[in-house]
Amino acid sequence: MLKVYNTLTGNKDEFKPIKENKVGMYVCGPTVYDLSHIGHARSAVSFDVVYRYLKYLGFEVTYTKNYTDIDDKIIKRALEEGVTSKELAERYIEAYDKDMASLMVSVPSIRPKATETMEEIISIIEKLIEKDYAYEAEGDVMYRVRNFQGYGKLSGKNIEELESGARVEVDNKKEDPLDFALWKNSKPNEPSWESPWGSGRPGWHIECSAMCLKHLGETIDIHGGGRDLVFPHHENEIAQSEAATGKPFAKHWLHNGFVNIEKEKMSKSLGNILNIQEALKSYTPEAIRLFLLSSHYRSPIEYGPDTLKESEAKAERLFRVLYRIEEECPAASAEDADAARLDEKLKPIKAAMDDDFNTAAAIGKLFEEAQNANKVLDSNDKDARTILSVTLALIKEADSFLGIFEKKPSEYFDEKKSMAGVDPIEIERLINERNTARREKDFQLADKIRDGLLEKGVVLEDAAGKTSWTIKN
Repeated sequence: MLKVYNTLTGNKDEFKPIKENKVGMYVCGPTVYDLSHIGHARSAVSFDVVYRYLKYLGFEVTYTKNYTDIDDKIIKRALEEGVTSKELAERYIEAYDKDMASLMVSVPSIRPKATETMEEIISIIEKLIEKDYAYEAEGDVMYRVRNFQGYGKLSGKNIEELESGARVEVDNKKEDPLDFALWKNSKPNEPSWESPWGSGRPGWHIECSAMCLKHLGETIDIHGGGRDLVFPHHENEIAQSEAATGKPFAKHWLHNGFVNIEKEKMSKSLGNILNIQEALKSYTPEAIRLFLLSSHYRSPIEYGPDTLKESEAKAERLFRVLYRIEEECPAASAEDADAARLDEKLKPIKAAMDDDFNTAAAIGKLFEEAQNANKVLDSNDKDARTILSVTLALIKEADSFLGIFEKKPSEYFDEKKSMAGVDPIEIERLINERNTARREKDFQLADKIRDGLLEKGVVLEDAAGKTSWTIKN
Protein backbone atom coordinates (compact mmCIF):
# COMPACT_ATOMS: atom_id res chain seq x y z
CA MET A 1 0.00 0.00 0.00
CA LEU A 2 1.48 3.32 -1.10
CA LYS A 3 1.57 6.07 1.53
CA VAL A 4 2.57 9.65 0.77
CA TYR A 5 3.31 12.52 3.11
CA ASN A 6 0.65 15.13 2.51
CA THR A 7 1.62 18.70 3.41
CA LEU A 8 -2.09 19.53 3.65
CA THR A 9 -2.81 17.00 6.42
CA GLY A 10 0.67 16.77 7.95
CA ASN A 11 0.43 12.96 7.79
CA LYS A 12 1.42 10.05 5.62
CA ASP A 13 -1.87 9.32 3.88
CA GLU A 14 -2.80 6.22 1.95
CA PHE A 15 -2.70 7.10 -1.72
CA LYS A 16 -6.06 6.57 -3.38
CA PRO A 17 -6.70 8.37 -6.68
CA ILE A 18 -10.00 10.13 -7.24
CA LYS A 19 -10.72 8.00 -10.29
CA GLU A 20 -9.81 4.33 -10.12
CA ASN A 21 -6.41 3.62 -11.68
CA LYS A 22 -6.07 7.19 -13.06
CA VAL A 23 -3.82 9.86 -11.56
CA GLY A 24 -3.76 13.57 -12.35
CA MET A 25 -0.49 15.14 -11.20
CA TYR A 26 0.66 18.76 -11.49
CA VAL A 27 4.13 20.01 -10.55
CA CYS A 28 5.21 23.64 -10.67
CA GLY A 29 7.94 24.03 -13.26
CA PRO A 30 10.69 26.60 -13.81
CA THR A 31 10.47 30.33 -14.38
CA VAL A 32 12.56 30.41 -17.53
CA TYR A 33 14.90 33.41 -17.31
CA ASP A 34 18.24 31.68 -16.62
CA LEU A 35 20.03 28.34 -16.83
CA SER A 36 18.74 25.59 -14.57
CA HIS A 37 20.58 24.68 -11.38
CA ILE A 38 20.77 21.74 -8.99
CA GLY A 39 17.67 22.99 -7.14
CA HIS A 40 15.63 22.67 -10.33
CA ALA A 41 17.14 19.22 -10.80
CA ARG A 42 16.19 18.18 -7.25
CA SER A 43 12.53 18.91 -7.89
CA ALA A 44 12.54 17.50 -11.43
CA VAL A 45 14.26 14.23 -10.46
CA SER A 46 12.17 13.78 -7.30
CA PHE A 47 8.86 14.10 -9.12
CA ASP A 48 10.16 12.11 -12.07
CA VAL A 49 10.57 9.20 -9.65
CA VAL A 50 7.05 9.78 -8.27
CA TYR A 51 5.74 9.71 -11.86
CA ARG A 52 7.75 6.61 -12.76
CA TYR A 53 6.77 4.72 -9.62
CA LEU A 54 3.06 5.45 -10.01
CA LYS A 55 3.26 4.08 -13.55
CA TYR A 56 5.23 1.09 -12.26
CA LEU A 57 2.33 0.39 -9.87
CA GLY A 58 -0.01 0.31 -12.86
CA PHE A 59 -1.62 3.74 -12.62
CA GLU A 60 -2.44 5.69 -15.76
CA VAL A 61 -0.74 9.00 -14.95
CA THR A 62 -1.28 12.36 -16.62
CA TYR A 63 1.70 14.39 -15.49
CA THR A 64 1.52 18.13 -16.14
CA LYS A 65 4.50 20.37 -15.50
CA ASN A 66 4.40 23.99 -16.61
CA TYR A 67 6.79 26.66 -17.81
CA THR A 68 6.32 30.11 -16.30
CA ASP A 69 7.24 32.06 -19.43
CA ILE A 70 5.97 35.50 -18.38
CA ASP A 71 7.22 37.02 -15.15
CA ASP A 72 8.95 40.12 -13.75
CA LYS A 73 12.35 38.38 -13.87
CA ILE A 74 11.88 37.38 -17.51
CA ILE A 75 10.83 40.90 -18.50
CA LYS A 76 13.78 42.48 -16.66
CA ARG A 77 16.31 40.07 -18.19
CA ALA A 78 14.88 40.48 -21.69
CA LEU A 79 15.10 44.28 -21.46
CA GLU A 80 18.72 44.01 -20.28
CA GLU A 81 19.61 41.78 -23.21
CA GLY A 82 17.60 43.70 -25.79
CA VAL A 83 15.44 40.72 -26.78
CA THR A 84 11.73 39.98 -26.43
CA SER A 85 10.44 38.13 -23.39
CA LYS A 86 9.29 35.34 -25.71
CA GLU A 87 12.77 34.95 -27.23
CA LEU A 88 14.39 34.83 -23.81
CA ALA A 89 11.86 32.34 -22.43
CA GLU A 90 12.15 30.03 -25.45
CA ARG A 91 15.95 30.02 -25.14
CA TYR A 92 15.83 28.91 -21.51
CA ILE A 93 13.00 26.43 -22.09
CA GLU A 94 15.23 24.72 -24.65
CA ALA A 95 18.19 24.76 -22.22
CA TYR A 96 16.05 23.41 -19.36
CA ASP A 97 14.69 20.57 -21.49
CA LYS A 98 18.21 19.65 -22.59
CA ASP A 99 19.47 19.61 -18.99
CA MET A 100 16.57 17.46 -17.80
CA ALA A 101 17.04 15.01 -20.67
CA SER A 102 20.72 14.73 -19.68
CA LEU A 103 19.62 13.74 -16.17
CA MET A 104 17.29 11.05 -17.57
CA VAL A 105 14.15 12.96 -16.47
CA SER A 106 11.04 11.69 -18.26
CA VAL A 107 9.14 14.10 -20.45
CA PRO A 108 5.85 15.01 -18.67
CA SER A 109 2.56 14.17 -20.38
CA ILE A 110 1.68 17.86 -20.79
CA ARG A 111 4.01 20.90 -20.71
CA PRO A 112 1.85 24.04 -20.81
CA LYS A 113 3.09 27.61 -20.96
CA ALA A 114 1.49 30.48 -19.09
CA THR A 115 1.40 32.61 -22.26
CA GLU A 116 -0.70 29.95 -23.99
CA THR A 117 -3.31 29.93 -21.21
CA MET A 118 -4.53 33.56 -21.26
CA GLU A 119 -8.13 32.74 -22.14
CA GLU A 120 -8.44 30.41 -19.14
CA ILE A 121 -6.65 32.86 -16.83
CA ILE A 122 -9.03 35.68 -17.74
CA SER A 123 -12.06 33.38 -17.37
CA ILE A 124 -11.06 32.35 -13.83
CA ILE A 125 -10.46 35.97 -12.80
CA GLU A 126 -13.92 36.92 -14.11
CA LYS A 127 -15.46 34.14 -11.98
CA LEU A 128 -13.60 35.35 -8.91
CA ILE A 129 -14.84 38.91 -9.43
CA GLU A 130 -18.42 37.64 -9.88
CA LYS A 131 -18.15 35.70 -6.61
CA ASP A 132 -16.70 38.71 -4.75
CA TYR A 133 -13.31 37.02 -4.23
CA ALA A 134 -11.59 39.60 -6.43
CA TYR A 135 -11.87 43.27 -7.37
CA GLU A 136 -10.53 45.63 -10.01
CA ALA A 137 -8.20 48.43 -8.91
CA GLU A 138 -6.94 50.88 -11.56
CA GLY A 139 -6.36 48.22 -14.22
CA ASP A 140 -5.10 45.63 -11.74
CA VAL A 141 -7.22 42.83 -10.29
CA MET A 142 -6.66 41.80 -6.68
CA TYR A 143 -7.71 38.70 -4.75
CA ARG A 144 -9.57 39.25 -1.45
CA VAL A 145 -7.72 36.93 0.90
CA ARG A 146 -10.07 37.48 3.88
CA ASN A 147 -13.06 36.31 1.84
CA PHE A 148 -11.60 32.81 1.49
CA GLN A 149 -12.29 30.99 4.75
CA GLY A 150 -9.66 28.28 4.31
CA TYR A 151 -6.70 30.58 3.72
CA GLY A 152 -3.60 29.21 5.47
CA LYS A 153 -4.68 25.55 5.62
CA LEU A 154 -1.69 24.33 3.59
CA SER A 155 1.07 26.40 5.20
CA GLY A 156 -0.40 26.52 8.70
CA LYS A 157 -0.25 30.32 8.68
CA ASN A 158 -3.14 32.37 10.02
CA ILE A 159 -4.47 35.79 9.08
CA GLU A 160 -3.19 37.39 12.29
CA GLU A 161 0.33 36.15 11.66
CA LEU A 162 0.26 37.40 8.06
CA GLU A 163 -1.21 40.72 9.11
CA SER A 164 1.85 41.39 11.27
CA GLY A 165 3.86 41.76 8.08
CA ALA A 166 5.09 38.32 6.98
CA ARG A 167 5.56 38.40 3.18
CA VAL A 168 2.98 41.13 2.65
CA GLU A 169 3.54 43.55 -0.21
CA VAL A 170 2.67 47.22 0.31
CA ASP A 171 0.42 48.45 -2.49
CA ASN A 172 -1.97 51.42 -2.32
CA LYS A 173 -4.30 49.68 -4.79
CA LYS A 174 -5.09 46.94 -2.30
CA GLU A 175 -8.15 47.04 -0.07
CA ASP A 176 -6.17 44.95 2.40
CA PRO A 177 -2.39 44.42 2.70
CA LEU A 178 -2.98 40.65 2.51
CA ASP A 179 -4.53 40.79 -0.98
CA PHE A 180 -2.46 39.68 -3.97
CA ALA A 181 -2.49 40.40 -7.71
CA LEU A 182 -4.38 38.26 -10.20
CA TRP A 183 -3.88 40.68 -13.10
CA LYS A 184 -1.35 43.50 -13.52
CA ASN A 185 -1.89 46.63 -15.60
CA SER A 186 0.69 46.81 -18.40
CA LYS A 187 3.69 49.14 -18.20
CA PRO A 188 5.68 50.58 -21.11
CA ASN A 189 7.93 48.04 -22.89
CA GLU A 190 6.23 45.09 -21.23
CA PRO A 191 4.42 42.25 -23.03
CA SER A 192 0.68 42.49 -22.53
CA TRP A 193 -2.66 40.89 -23.39
CA GLU A 194 -6.10 42.43 -23.74
CA SER A 195 -8.57 41.79 -20.94
CA PRO A 196 -11.86 43.21 -19.58
CA TRP A 197 -9.71 45.35 -17.24
CA GLY A 198 -7.45 46.72 -19.93
CA SER A 199 -4.13 45.68 -21.36
CA GLY A 200 -1.97 43.72 -18.90
CA ARG A 201 -0.57 40.36 -17.82
CA PRO A 202 -1.38 37.77 -15.15
CA GLY A 203 0.10 37.42 -11.69
CA TRP A 204 2.25 34.35 -11.06
CA HIS A 205 -0.18 32.45 -8.83
CA ILE A 206 -3.17 32.53 -11.19
CA GLU A 207 -1.07 31.12 -14.04
CA CYS A 208 -0.61 27.76 -12.29
CA SER A 209 -4.25 27.56 -11.21
CA ALA A 210 -5.37 28.10 -14.78
CA MET A 211 -2.93 25.61 -16.34
CA CYS A 212 -3.81 22.96 -13.78
CA LEU A 213 -7.57 23.41 -14.15
CA LYS A 214 -7.32 23.46 -17.94
CA HIS A 215 -5.36 20.24 -18.31
CA LEU A 216 -6.32 18.15 -15.26
CA GLY A 217 -9.74 19.33 -14.09
CA GLU A 218 -11.16 20.90 -10.95
CA THR A 219 -9.72 18.43 -8.41
CA ILE A 220 -6.41 16.64 -8.95
CA ASP A 221 -4.70 13.79 -7.13
CA ILE A 222 -1.23 15.27 -6.62
CA HIS A 223 0.14 18.80 -6.64
CA GLY A 224 3.88 19.11 -6.14
CA GLY A 225 6.81 21.48 -6.06
CA GLY A 226 9.65 22.73 -3.89
CA ARG A 227 9.13 23.45 -0.19
CA ASP A 228 9.67 27.15 -0.89
CA LEU A 229 6.40 27.18 -2.86
CA VAL A 230 4.15 26.17 0.06
CA PHE A 231 3.65 29.83 0.92
CA PRO A 232 2.58 31.99 -0.73
CA HIS A 233 2.40 30.31 -4.14
CA HIS A 234 0.56 27.08 -3.35
CA GLU A 235 -1.52 28.69 -0.63
CA ASN A 236 -2.69 31.26 -3.18
CA GLU A 237 -3.33 28.58 -5.80
CA ILE A 238 -5.69 26.86 -3.37
CA ALA A 239 -7.49 30.11 -2.56
CA GLN A 240 -7.99 31.03 -6.24
CA SER A 241 -8.93 27.58 -7.52
CA GLU A 242 -11.27 26.55 -4.73
CA ALA A 243 -12.98 29.93 -4.69
CA ALA A 244 -13.56 29.68 -8.45
CA THR A 245 -14.78 26.05 -8.57
CA GLY A 246 -16.20 25.46 -5.10
CA LYS A 247 -14.31 22.14 -5.00
CA PRO A 248 -11.09 20.90 -3.35
CA PHE A 249 -8.13 21.76 -5.56
CA ALA A 250 -5.73 18.88 -4.82
CA LYS A 251 -6.03 15.77 -2.66
CA HIS A 252 -2.31 15.27 -1.95
CA TRP A 253 0.33 18.01 -1.70
CA LEU A 254 3.97 16.87 -2.03
CA HIS A 255 6.99 19.13 -1.52
CA ASN A 256 10.67 18.37 -2.00
CA GLY A 257 13.36 19.73 0.33
CA PHE A 258 16.01 22.34 -0.42
CA VAL A 259 19.56 21.81 -1.64
CA ASN A 260 21.95 23.29 0.92
CA ILE A 261 25.41 24.24 -0.27
CA GLU A 262 27.93 24.10 2.58
CA LYS A 263 25.11 24.35 5.18
CA GLU A 264 23.39 27.32 3.50
CA LYS A 265 20.28 27.17 1.36
CA MET A 266 21.19 27.55 -2.30
CA SER A 267 20.02 30.89 -3.69
CA LYS A 268 20.96 33.46 -6.28
CA SER A 269 21.21 36.16 -3.59
CA LEU A 270 23.98 34.18 -1.84
CA GLY A 271 25.74 33.50 -5.13
CA ASN A 272 26.10 29.79 -4.38
CA ILE A 273 24.22 28.38 -7.36
CA LEU A 274 25.38 25.02 -8.75
CA ASN A 275 24.63 25.17 -12.46
CA ILE A 276 23.63 21.84 -14.05
CA GLN A 277 25.58 22.44 -17.26
CA GLU A 278 28.73 23.19 -15.26
CA ALA A 279 28.23 20.12 -13.06
CA LEU A 280 27.85 17.90 -16.15
CA LYS A 281 31.30 18.94 -17.39
CA SER A 282 32.91 17.18 -14.43
CA TYR A 283 30.45 14.49 -13.38
CA THR A 284 28.26 11.96 -15.14
CA PRO A 285 24.47 12.41 -15.15
CA GLU A 286 24.23 9.14 -13.23
CA ALA A 287 26.35 10.56 -10.39
CA ILE A 288 24.19 13.69 -10.18
CA ARG A 289 20.94 11.72 -10.25
CA LEU A 290 22.26 9.28 -7.64
CA PHE A 291 23.26 12.21 -5.43
CA LEU A 292 19.75 13.67 -5.67
CA LEU A 293 18.05 10.35 -4.91
CA SER A 294 20.34 9.23 -2.09
CA SER A 295 18.35 11.39 0.36
CA HIS A 296 14.61 11.25 0.92
CA TYR A 297 12.92 13.78 -1.37
CA ARG A 298 11.41 15.72 1.56
CA SER A 299 14.73 16.08 3.38
CA PRO A 300 17.16 18.92 2.77
CA ILE A 301 20.14 17.66 0.82
CA GLU A 302 23.66 18.79 1.67
CA TYR A 303 26.15 19.66 -1.07
CA GLY A 304 29.85 20.24 -0.41
CA PRO A 305 33.13 20.23 -2.36
CA ASP A 306 33.37 16.41 -2.41
CA THR A 307 29.68 15.51 -2.63
CA LEU A 308 29.50 14.74 -6.35
CA LYS A 309 32.92 13.10 -6.30
CA GLU A 310 31.62 10.68 -3.66
CA SER A 311 28.42 10.15 -5.65
CA GLU A 312 30.46 9.40 -8.78
CA ALA A 313 32.39 6.75 -6.85
CA LYS A 314 29.09 5.17 -5.76
CA ALA A 315 27.70 5.22 -9.30
CA GLU A 316 30.90 3.62 -10.57
CA ARG A 317 30.63 0.88 -7.93
CA LEU A 318 27.17 -0.06 -9.24
CA PHE A 319 28.15 0.13 -12.89
CA ARG A 320 31.35 -1.83 -12.14
CA VAL A 321 29.41 -4.84 -10.88
CA LEU A 322 27.19 -4.74 -13.97
CA TYR A 323 30.32 -4.59 -16.12
CA ARG A 324 31.85 -7.54 -14.24
CA ILE A 325 28.72 -9.64 -14.72
CA GLU A 326 28.73 -8.80 -18.43
CA GLU A 327 32.41 -9.74 -18.81
CA GLU A 328 32.81 -12.61 -16.34
CA CYS A 329 29.39 -14.28 -16.44
CA PRO A 330 27.92 -13.50 -19.89
CA ALA A 331 25.42 -16.35 -19.51
CA ALA A 332 23.59 -14.38 -16.81
CA SER A 333 20.45 -12.66 -18.12
CA ALA A 334 17.68 -10.62 -16.52
CA GLU A 335 15.17 -12.49 -18.69
CA ASP A 336 16.24 -15.80 -17.11
CA ALA A 337 15.86 -14.64 -13.50
CA ASP A 338 13.99 -16.93 -11.13
CA ALA A 339 10.66 -15.17 -10.49
CA ALA A 340 10.33 -16.24 -6.86
CA ARG A 341 13.87 -15.12 -5.97
CA LEU A 342 13.36 -11.83 -7.77
CA ASP A 343 10.07 -11.14 -5.96
CA GLU A 344 11.76 -11.79 -2.61
CA LYS A 345 14.59 -9.37 -3.45
CA LEU A 346 12.12 -6.74 -4.64
CA LYS A 347 10.01 -6.76 -1.46
CA PRO A 348 12.21 -4.41 0.63
CA ILE A 349 12.74 -2.08 -2.34
CA LYS A 350 9.00 -1.84 -2.98
CA ALA A 351 8.38 -1.39 0.75
CA ALA A 352 10.78 1.56 0.74
CA MET A 353 9.12 3.14 -2.27
CA ASP A 354 5.65 2.54 -0.83
CA ASP A 355 6.77 4.49 2.24
CA ASP A 356 6.53 7.96 0.69
CA PHE A 357 8.93 7.21 -2.20
CA ASN A 358 11.96 6.47 0.00
CA THR A 359 14.58 6.28 -2.73
CA ALA A 360 17.44 6.41 -0.21
CA ALA A 361 16.40 3.09 1.33
CA ALA A 362 15.69 1.55 -2.09
CA ILE A 363 19.15 2.50 -3.38
CA GLY A 364 20.71 1.13 -0.21
CA LYS A 365 19.26 -2.29 -1.08
CA LEU A 366 20.83 -2.07 -4.55
CA PHE A 367 24.25 -1.50 -3.00
CA GLU A 368 23.71 -4.59 -0.83
CA GLU A 369 22.87 -6.58 -3.96
CA ALA A 370 25.96 -5.26 -5.75
CA GLN A 371 28.15 -6.31 -2.82
CA ASN A 372 26.65 -9.80 -2.87
CA ALA A 373 27.16 -10.05 -6.64
CA ASN A 374 30.82 -9.15 -6.28
CA LYS A 375 31.24 -11.93 -3.71
CA VAL A 376 29.65 -14.41 -6.11
CA LEU A 377 31.95 -13.30 -8.93
CA ASP A 378 35.01 -13.52 -6.68
CA SER A 379 34.12 -17.01 -5.44
CA ASN A 380 33.31 -18.64 -8.81
CA ASP A 381 30.05 -19.92 -7.29
CA LYS A 382 28.61 -22.81 -9.32
CA ASP A 383 25.19 -21.11 -9.15
CA ALA A 384 26.64 -17.79 -10.38
CA ARG A 385 24.51 -17.62 -13.53
CA THR A 386 21.28 -18.15 -11.55
CA ILE A 387 22.21 -15.71 -8.78
CA LEU A 388 23.54 -13.00 -11.11
CA SER A 389 20.52 -13.26 -13.41
CA VAL A 390 18.43 -12.20 -10.40
CA THR A 391 20.86 -9.32 -9.73
CA LEU A 392 20.47 -8.07 -13.30
CA ALA A 393 16.68 -8.39 -13.16
CA LEU A 394 16.52 -6.62 -9.80
CA ILE A 395 18.54 -3.65 -11.00
CA LYS A 396 16.55 -3.48 -14.24
CA GLU A 397 13.23 -3.59 -12.34
CA ALA A 398 14.29 -0.95 -9.80
CA ASP A 399 15.67 1.24 -12.52
CA SER A 400 12.26 1.50 -14.16
CA PHE A 401 11.41 3.99 -11.39
CA LEU A 402 14.87 5.16 -10.23
CA GLY A 403 16.15 5.93 -13.73
CA ILE A 404 19.88 5.65 -12.96
CA PHE A 405 21.01 2.72 -15.14
CA GLU A 406 19.75 3.73 -18.57
CA LYS A 407 23.21 3.38 -20.14
CA LYS A 408 25.14 0.17 -20.68
CA PRO A 409 28.13 -0.18 -18.32
CA SER A 410 30.54 0.25 -21.23
CA GLU A 411 28.78 3.50 -22.23
CA TYR A 412 29.03 4.85 -18.68
CA PHE A 413 32.76 4.12 -18.47
CA ASP A 414 33.37 5.51 -21.97
CA GLU A 415 31.67 8.74 -20.90
CA LYS A 416 33.87 8.98 -17.82
CA LYS A 417 36.96 8.48 -19.97
CA SER A 418 35.82 11.14 -22.43
CA MET A 419 35.16 13.64 -19.63
CA ALA A 420 38.65 13.08 -18.24
CA GLY A 421 40.20 14.22 -21.53
CA VAL A 422 42.58 11.24 -21.82
CA ASP A 423 43.64 9.57 -25.06
CA PRO A 424 42.07 6.06 -25.08
CA ILE A 425 44.32 4.87 -27.92
CA GLU A 426 47.47 5.83 -26.01
CA ILE A 427 46.18 4.17 -22.83
CA GLU A 428 45.35 0.96 -24.68
CA ARG A 429 48.88 1.03 -26.19
CA LEU A 430 50.41 1.34 -22.71
CA ILE A 431 48.16 -1.45 -21.37
CA ASN A 432 49.34 -3.74 -24.19
CA GLU A 433 52.94 -2.80 -23.43
CA ARG A 434 52.35 -3.58 -19.74
CA ASN A 435 50.75 -6.93 -20.56
CA THR A 436 53.74 -7.84 -22.71
CA ALA A 437 56.08 -6.89 -19.87
CA ARG A 438 54.10 -9.07 -17.45
CA ARG A 439 54.23 -12.06 -19.80
CA GLU A 440 57.98 -11.57 -20.06
CA LYS A 441 58.16 -11.25 -16.25
CA ASP A 442 59.49 -7.70 -16.47
CA PHE A 443 57.45 -6.65 -13.45
CA GLN A 444 59.50 -3.51 -12.88
CA LEU A 445 58.41 -2.12 -16.26
CA ALA A 446 54.83 -3.33 -15.75
CA ASP A 447 54.62 -1.54 -12.40
CA LYS A 448 56.17 1.60 -13.88
CA ILE A 449 53.50 1.74 -16.60
CA ARG A 450 50.73 1.12 -14.08
CA ASP A 451 52.03 3.82 -11.71
CA GLY A 452 52.47 6.27 -14.59
CA LEU A 453 48.85 5.79 -15.64
CA LEU A 454 47.68 6.13 -12.04
CA GLU A 455 49.39 9.53 -11.82
CA LYS A 456 47.23 10.58 -14.78
CA GLY A 457 44.12 9.36 -12.96
CA VAL A 458 43.83 6.09 -14.92
CA VAL A 459 43.12 3.03 -12.76
CA LEU A 460 43.83 -0.45 -14.16
CA GLU A 461 41.94 -3.55 -13.10
CA ASP A 462 43.10 -7.07 -13.96
CA ALA A 463 40.31 -9.67 -13.92
CA ALA A 464 39.48 -12.86 -15.81
CA GLY A 465 42.61 -12.58 -17.92
CA LYS A 466 41.73 -9.06 -19.11
CA THR A 467 42.82 -5.57 -18.14
CA SER A 468 40.19 -2.84 -18.01
CA TRP A 469 40.66 0.78 -17.04
CA THR A 470 38.67 3.61 -15.60
CA ILE A 471 39.18 7.14 -14.34
CA LYS A 472 39.93 7.76 -10.68
CA ASN A 473 37.30 9.99 -9.03
